[in-house]
Amino acid sequence: MTNTQQKNVMLIGAGIMSSTLATLLNKLEPDWNIKIFERLSESGKESSDGWNNAGTGHEALCELNYTVERKDGSIDTSKAIEINEQFQISKQFWAHLVQNHEITHPQEFIRSLPHISFVNGEKNIEFLQKRFEALSKYPAFQQMEFSDVPKKLMEWIPVMMKDRATDELVAATKVSGGTDVNFGELTRKMMANLEGKENIDIRYNSDVLDLHRTEDRAWEVKVQNDADHTLEYHTADFVFIGGGGGAIPLLQKTKILESKSIGGFPISGEFLICRNPEIVSQHEAKVYGKEPPGTPPMTVPHLDRRYLRDETVLLFGPFAGFGPKLLKEGSNSDFFKTLKPNNMLTMLNAGVKNLPLIKYSVDQVLLSKKDRMDSLRTFMPDAKDQDWELIVAGKRVQVIKDIEGTGKGIIQFGTEIVQSADRSVAALLGESPGASTSVAIMLDVLEQSFPASINEWEPKIKEMIPSYDQSLAKNEELFKKVQDVTTRSLEL
Repeated sequence: MTNTQQKNVMLIGAGIMSSTLATLLNKLEPDWNIKIFERLSESGKESSDGWNNAGTGHEALCELNYTVERKDGSIDTSKAIEINEQFQISKQFWAHLVQNHEITHPQEFIRSLPHISFVNGEKNIEFLQKRFEALSKYPAFQQMEFSDVPKKLMEWIPVMMKDRATDELVAATKVSGGTDVNFGELTRKMMANLEGKENIDIRYNSDVLDLHRTEDRAWEVKVQNDADHTLEYHTADFVFIGGGGGAIPLLQKTKILESKSIGGFPISGEFLICRNPEIVSQHEAKVYGKEPPGTPPMTVPHLDRRYLRDETVLLFGPFAGFGPKLLKEGSNSDFFKTLKPNNMLTMLNAGVKNLPLIKYSVDQVLLSKKDRMDSLRTFMPDAKDQDWELIVAGKRVQVIKDIEGTGKGIIQFGTEIVQSADRSVAALLGESPGASTSVAIMLDVLEQSFPASINEWEPKIKEMIPSYDQSLAKNEELFKKVQDVTTRSLEL
């Protein structure tokens, strides 16, 4: 236990981010008071829910958009290395919770599943070969295999090679040690572990309506109980806004300087799913291709085996679409309420510069079932219409931010932490690879929000996450040790 002054902490949203931050804080400062407010009746039901995301344990084993080809033809691996190490941090933390019996039955939220990259055409095969060679020198990628031999690919991905044209040039890389993660289930396990603990108060059906500063510089938060519409007021020294797409309007309500000129472009996700057990049983992998040019990372096409509680399915997509809701369970007025005088110019500039992305989203909305099945058949030539149905997944909000006060907005892909100058508010905005890197992101929040405490916390953090503040890419011995522990503890 540290000597840090006791604080009142408030977390908005009960998804993977808030459950992770609350768990970390409770371990580091068990005397701090933590209140969690969730507008829905259960934790992990929005972006974290198993049906609302693809469940890929993102570690850059198969995601081609994390390795960019430079102008000279070489491969930039820096993003892939960064994301891989962030996922290793997540796995270590989850393993620690399992080892200490704080969460149980890890197979209910994480399973070993091969991660495969698949491309066609001479140019893409050349890119994949160079990517394979560039990554293979690092410990995390040494088990990667490359093949452009149809017979070998038939062993790896039989449903994708069946009925494929014999003259089509195709290739793939495979890493057997990838994962499928049900982040909703993981979230609920962590929240269940927090419930009933001293100094922790979790409120469901509680909608945060407003935030404002008091005279003593604390935060007063106005909360409505959606069951009986009663209002409550709570105060906190520190507020974390982790409400997915709903974080932007809440951040705007704080009126902190850092909230100015920030907006968001909501994108909905849709997937084709197959429940036919005969077909599902033939595809034991997550297979990622290349994203269409000029589209965000969430548009990368992939064909995945998914484990969702008692149901196992195949999932293909995503298909993007635009809608004004910022949350799947939100309102059609959400987006319009985020338009403010201080972000209108930023939003308009970003829209003008990203017309291809907007056109792509509109085109996706207009796709027919036949169009979507044609897209699936580029992965799975033998796919039958009757075996697949369309589901609507979660909402993702691409962050739009100002460029150094110029009003020239850009769309920010990935995740973004917005921190107030006095470190009393932190908000998490953005999307993929979010959930997979949740522990690393929440450690960043702790480092930025409580800089005076982080050195004192470091020994405890290293007990939970042995690789904290170290590079696994440069330390093969540590990487192997971490892999061995997490594999055994998480039963992978």
